[in-house]
Parts: sequence; structure tokens; C-alpha cells
Amino acid sequence: MSTFSKIALVTGGSRGLGKNMALSLARKGFDVILTYNARKDEALAVVTEIEQTGQKAAALQLNTGDVRSFDTFVSQFSAVLTDNFGADRFDFLINNAGIAAHTPIGQTSEEDFDQLTNIHFKGVFFLTQRLLPILNDGGRIINISTGLARFTSPGYAVYASLKGAIETLTKYMANELGARGIAVNVVAPGAIETDFGGGVVRDNDQVNRHLASVTALGRVGLPDDIGGVVAFLCTDEARWINAQRIEVSGGMNL
Repeated sequence: MSTFSKIALVTGGSRGLGKNMALSLARKGFDVILTYNARKDEALAVVTEIEQTGQKAAALQLNTGDVRSFDTFVSQFSAVLTDNFGADRFDFLINNAGIAAHTPIGQTSEEDFDQLTNIHFKGVFFLTQRLLPILNDGGRIINISTGLARFTSPGYAVYASLKGAIETLTKYMANELGARGIAVNVVAPGAIETDFGGGVVRDNDQVNRHLASVTALGRVGLPDDIGGVVAFLCTDEARWINAQRIEVSGGMNL
């Protein structure tokens, strides 16, 4: 038996929920490679934090909205697997990277629409496609959606619709990859206190209190409420969970 730890790739793992996912995976005994878009310093700080848990970690730059860059990224990723981890394949793909955009239907530009589509749907589809040849059989894919795919909040039509597409894509991935023993699930966070969307849930007291009032458990979410669920889905205990949408919202808008 190999003594190597299993390896997770977390896109957008340098901050917010992605950072929490990366650290939660490390606490489960997994090695982690995370991507960042612009803030290399933040990504390297997360790498250091993971290494302090005793796991290996690395960070790579990736714009998940730029499909043309993916072949180069996969080459870099493969080199890091070999050089840093002594591996030629990895085990868990967490498609987390994303941006928030408040785009009321009447005010959404085509540029806004295309940017959101490239990051939240096209990029997830093609990055997963490119990585499938080096994802281990028996591995896991976890896609990230949103509570807004189930309930509505004006201004998020494009973002939430694309997450709805991700939820459907997850089921198709689970079906097509089942022969390889790869389970594919989607985690849908509710409102969380992070810097996402300019930190509106975290920093606007009125918004925070309103969201807490429509949540059964009486508060908004914290990053620590999400990362552990993603990490659990990568464990052997979760091996029979497949093609599921798991909403982690404390019971919002029930």
C-alpha cells in the first residue's frame, strides 16, 4: 500500500469558503493544491497554514474563466504533482472558484453575462474535462452551487441560473463517471459571512439580521459551516453519496 496522502485540488482556495475547504481537507489528512486568481500572497499564506497541519500543499495561479489557459494550467498542475507530491494523478476536484455579481435582469450587460458564464459554468465544465484523465478512479468531484438556485433574491438571476446549470451538470457527471467509481456531488451554501460580494452579508448589519431571521437556525452561515461538509464528502464514509445536492444553509427560506 502507498503511504502517500490523497490529493485535493481546490479552485479559488486562497480566501473565503475555498480557504476553509482547503484547511478542512488538510485536517482530514489530505494534501491540497489550491488555485488563486490574483492574490498570490493570500494563497501562499494558506499553503503555510496547511503545511503546519503536517500535510503537503501548493498554490497555482488560474483564471477559471479563461478556458484557453487550461492546457497550460494542467501542464503546470501535473508538474507540481510530480515534483512536490511524487504523484502523477490526484483524487478530489473541488470546483469552488467564483465571483459574486449583483445583476438585475434589466441592467445586465452582455459582458457581465459572459464573464459570469465563463467562470461559473463554461470554466467548470472544461476544467473538469481537462482534468479527468489525471483524476484517479474512485475519486470525487464536488461542485459548488448556492441556495439561490432554490430560492430567489432579486439581482442574482444570472449567477443563480448558472448554479442551477451546475446542479444539472453534477448529475450528468455522476452518471457518466460512475463507471470509473467517481462520485460527484454539489454543495449549495446559503448566506455566509465572507468577503464575497463585497462582504455584504458579513458587514451590513441590516442584511445580516434579515438573513438570520429567515434561517431556521437563527443566524447566517460562517465559513467553518461549509468546509467540513466538502471535506466529509471526500472521505470513505461518504462513498455512497452520489449525484446529490446538499444545501448547507441552516434552513434558509423554508
